[in-house]
Amino acid sequence: EMSMVTGVQTCALPIFDVVLTGGRGLIGGALCALLMAEGHTVRHVTRNPRNDGDIGWDPTGGQLDAEALEGADVVVHLAGESVAQRWNDGAKERILESRVKGTTLLAKALAGLKRKPKVLLSASAVGYYGDGGEGVLDEGSPRGEGFLAEVCEAWEASAEPARAAGIRVVYPRFGIVLSAEGGALSKMLTPFKMGVGGRIGSGGQFMSWVHIDDVARGLVAAIHGEHEGPLNLVSPNPVTNAVFTKALGQALRRPTFMPLPRFAAKLAMGAEMADEMLLVSQRALPAALEKHGFEFSFDDVGVALKDLVS
Repeated sequence: EMSMVTGVQTCALPIFDVVLTGGRGLIGGALCALLMAEGHTVRHVTRNPRNDGDIGWDPTGGQLDAEALEGADVVVHLAGESVAQRWNDGAKERILESRVKGTTLLAKALAGLKRKPKVLLSASAVGYYGDGGEGVLDEGSPRGEGFLAEVCEAWEASAEPARAAGIRVVYPRFGIVLSAEGGALSKMLTPFKMGVGGRIGSGGQFMSWVHIDDVARGLVAAIHGEHEGPLNLVSPNPVTNAVFTKALGQALRRPTFMPLPRFAAKLAMGAEMADEMLLVSQRALPAALEKHGFEFSFDDVGVALKDLVS
């Protein structure tokens, strides 16, 4: 059959039974819509099962209805405590525990199934690399320093029981996901719309951004592909915070001359969180996706931002 988009001969892709954790979050919602548009069936693993096909679990309590996972072709694990909260000892423990406990519980359940899924996509983040300065980071780059790097390493390691049982495991390392529905961009919009947006600190730190549409498409490509291991889900063109700031101001037609000094960022969020989330420099590239021929819909930050804020 001919593809309408490319005019190239394509073979019809198989239809999968997909099971999602965190499927009602920002990334999960976009992925869900794309999977359903492709004709796959989607079931949610959730603390509050409310629809037919929902599978109940309590990751902190170690409860999961494993039998209901039997027959799933694809599992996508996105659930985890938000990192966008003030980091005190309690919050940091919840952030780490929710990822390690949830992933371990799921991976062990999948390893014990009679008919195992073909693939497990288990979320991670470019936080794995810590502060990379101006250096280019790809999937082969070593783990960096800091709390988020340690969380990402433990999070990925928690999926090991599934990998050991012969399931193909992919760790999508998400960059800063840009969406009109929420996430980092929605937090920036208010000050920028009021004309009080600006660069953070020196503005020289690199941001590995990615449009939500490309996140969903990248995950679907990973489901259909053969890649194993870490997969940077970031646009091919990371930009400095100063460039990002200017592009967002242009998209909103607002001035961007109100910088947030380093000390103010640290006062607002606490030093550790500001260092690792606002002042960190991560110049990650989607080397694995590009090697597999993936084409981004949005590789220019200005075009991406205009699309999202228009």
